[in-house]
Amino acid sequence: MYKVEFVELDNKIPFKKFIYSLDKREVAKIFASIDKFVDLKNNNLPIKENLSKKLEDGIFEIRVSLPNKIVRNLYYYVSDEKIIITHGFIKKSQKTPSKEIDKAKGLRKQYNERMSYE
Repeated sequence: MYKVEFVELDNKIPFKKFIYSLDKREVAKIFASIDKFVDLKNNNLPIKENLSKKLEDGIFEIRVSLPNKIVRNLYYYVSDEKIIITHGFIKKSQKTPSKEIDKAKGLRKQYNERMSYE
């Protein structure tokens, strides 16, 4: 069974900071998308690219379209059952910015070292 964790470093959770910048309906839609993604994974069902897409170097994104913005939540896998969400951001360009992917890689490296993953 897949479980979701959030990167936590120095008592800070980057995803939580992002979520607090949004209104309640937007947050609800983001968590509904995460739940749907995990449910599909746990039931071994196909996941369409409009919900999740591989970016690079083991970093993926959960895609959420809100009425006036597009949100991306970057994540990676640890073992076969953990999905670790690094952070979220509002997408302003067609392509996911490389600085956001680099941020996810940096958070992954720090978090994995702290948690003794990999």
